[in-house]
Amino acid sequence: MTRRSCAIYATGFICAHLLIVGIALVVAQVFQTMIHSRLKKEITLTEKSQVFESWKNPPPPVYMEYYFFNVTNPEVFMAGGKASVKQIGPYTYREYRPRENVTFLENGTKVYALNPKTFVFVPEKSVGDPQVDIVRTVNIPFVAIMNELNSYSFFLRTIVSMYINSLGVELFMTRTVHEVLWGFKDPLLTKVHSMKPEVDEYFGLMWKKNGTHEGEFVFHTGEQNYLDYGKIDTWNGLREMSWWSSNQSNMINGTDGAVFHPLINRNELLYIFAADLCRSIHLAYVEDVEVKGIQAYRFAPPNDVLMSPKNNPANAGFCVPAGDCLGTGVLKVSVCREGAPIVVSFPHFYQADPAYINAIDGLNPNKEEHETYLDLQPTAGVPIRACKRAQLNIILKRVQGFPKTKNITETIFPIMFVNETATIDDESAAQMRSLLLIVTLVSNFPVLIVGLGIILLLVFLVLFCRNRQKKNEVKRIDFAEAFHSFATAKDDTAYTPVSDKTDESSETPASQPMKNGSYIAMSPVEAQKC
Repeated sequence: MTRRSCAIYATGFICAHLLIVGIALVVAQVFQTMIHSRLKKEITLTEKSQVFESWKNPPPPVYMEYYFFNVTNPEVFMAGGKASVKQIGPYTYREYRPRENVTFLENGTKVYALNPKTFVFVPEKSVGDPQVDIVRTVNIPFVAIMNELNSYSFFLRTIVSMYINSLGVELFMTRTVHEVLWGFKDPLLTKVHSMKPEVDEYFGLMWKKNGTHEGEFVFHTGEQNYLDYGKIDTWNGLREMSWWSSNQSNMINGTDGAVFHPLINRNELLYIFAADLCRSIHLAYVEDVEVKGIQAYRFAPPNDVLMSPKNNPANAGFCVPAGDCLGTGVLKVSVCREGAPIVVSFPHFYQADPAYINAIDGLNPNKEEHETYLDLQPTAGVPIRACKRAQLNIILKRVQGFPKTKNITETIFPIMFVNETATIDDESAAQMRSLLLIVTLVSNFPVLIVGLGIILLLVFLVLFCRNRQKKNEVKRIDFAEAFHSFATAKDDTAYTPVSDKTDESSETPASQPMKNGSYIAMSPVEAQKC
């Protein structure tokens, strides 16, 4: 066997083994199982791990964009007409949210932490100066007092109404953006504070929220079960709330939105506990997206999250008292926020009943600007882009004893909405891409083996066919040469036939007698004499 033949058969032997081993590994999913097991063990909130440090001090910058609905025709609304609003903003603040007082519990299976938030104004991302810009909006302290007095006697409400009128307090107020956000000393609350010291005399939508936290959290580290990674065990010592009218509605489900378990699939629902909404919400898969070269799954709240109990009976538990329900797209949260009848929704009443949208001029809900979503890298379960959008509204209605409200139509009135955004930074994105490349290569190693085996198989077939063709050509050439040699040899050794005639052109001398002889090889041979 020639060296060429040995090389060909060696190629065939190697490709056969590569195909057998590769297909066996693909079927058994050995490498995928190994990677998944490693991810389940590595992605935990254990101390001194890279994941823990990223969770403790989130690297992506978080921005809070505040938009306000400036009321342009308060007199028309007070007279019973439709209110008209104009959106102003954004007024953007950088949000810093490190975890503090981090303490591991129960042999590292749980971790306690506070999450204080600090806000710093970012002028280059804002439309103006919040200290200067003016906004006309609903006087929420006034509405809160009316709502509080609604259960008292008509006589008392009338006395209070007259006193409020003497102070010059109106249903709509004009303040700077900064005052509405971060607080101002309200004249009406100051009077109440003098009688009830527990009532704060300052009011602001974000009053006392700069530098403070939303409660004490205990999270699962994922040490016992990777599916519990980042899930909330208790909030302020509670495993369930008591505000709502059903056990299901009072459940504290999911994470705080900062992390999720690894190996997320498209068919599952992700749960987030939102302390500012006083409830848990779920998100469903929407589509595949790409963020800075990283493939991700987009999850968003489906329509049924804030759907009317008439269409989604599971939401009946959010009606307090039981049976007192609002329509689709809104949620009354005054049960957990004492005072004014506060209602939350998506911006511009996105996904809400058209009646709420049509009640106010100037609203234009659309998915691109008003949808809440999370873009998650499914392998690691890490959010790489997030947009949390929520709108604050207040119920305005007639209250007997307060003449200022006698003509108004009951309306869920928009105050402002916030767009909380975060996108993975370039450095973290580069690290993520490198990690995912390694995971992809290792997970697909059996496929690479099969691919190499197929390539070698093609090479083997080409070499085998060419070798076989060459052998056939050699055989044809050898046969042709042999035939040619045989033909040549036959011509060289052929005998001419013996003629029985004499050559007429030559004459035999008369004196020489005729001789007997043979013509061999074209030359006459003289007969031997005895």
